[in-house]
Amino acid sequence: MKPTKGQKIFRVFNYIFLGALGLVCLLPMLNILALSFSSRNMVNSGTVTLLPKEFTLSSYAYMLQKSGLIPALLVTVKRLFIGVPLYLALTILVAYPLSKESDQFKSRKFYVAFFFITMVFNGGIIPTYLVIKELKMLDTIWALLLPNSVTMFYVLLMLNFFRGIPKEIEEAALVDGAGWFTTMVKVYLPLSLPSLATVTLFIIVGNWNEWFDGMIYNNHTENYPLMTFLQYHVLNFKTSDLRPEQIAANPALADLEGRAIKSAGIILCTLPVLAFYPFLQKYFVTGITVGSVKS
Repeated sequence: MKPTKGQKIFRVFNYIFLGALGLVCLLPMLNILALSFSSRNMVNSGTVTLLPKEFTLSSYAYMLQKSGLIPALLVTVKRLFIGVPLYLALTILVAYPLSKESDQFKSRKFYVAFFFITMVFNGGIIPTYLVIKELKMLDTIWALLLPNSVTMFYVLLMLNFFRGIPKEIEEAALVDGAGWFTTMVKVYLPLSLPSLATVTLFIIVGNWNEWFDGMIYNNHTENYPLMTFLQYHVLNFKTSDLRPEQIAANPALADLEGRAIKSAGIILCTLPVLAFYPFLQKYFVTGITVGSVKS
């Protein structure tokens, strides 16, 4: 069918609106990028907008020369390599049983109420810290992973996705002799790639951006993840903190400015996530049960 005049007008308006919205979201990032490449005098003058002025790489050179940057990056990478499979496994193992009806899972209502409480209430920072301390997890990677390993928001995403898959598929698998675990692994998970990709991206971004837990659960700065390192060392940077002997040894430090340093840190810490996103983006537009039911 040919689109009507109203549909054509709506499509044009939709493209214009979404393009303008995307541009509004992009402008702050362009400003940060321009600040990171601009000289100290231009940043202080407030004339840097979307393009760098008096182009310089001194902010990036300062960031890359920080002694704790690479160890902090390695801590974050380790956190992702352990955390993504752990979070996904726990999320799936909670969401799949809760997606069943009460006649299939007798204690479903109890566990739904149990997990729902965790969305409304939490123990607070001090009790959580004391628990982590008593479990001897301070200054370990587990202090960054285990407290939030089951996030109810991710569970709800997977639960609703599982409930949207036709029950006839599960019944066919059970009739063929598959057990519950086999049905989950060989039937539900292959059909759940869009939801798994979405939850995976949320887990990656959440763990990548988290900084507060690294600050309170680590007593030694060498155990800081990347964002905690950025918060502690970079966002608190002041030009006045540079000693004369440091500037004499490296004259490029004289051209540093706090906002440029912060902008360079933001760009360096954002690039990996931006590079990873396109590999998962295609799943966001995939149908929920594409290929599961044939007419």
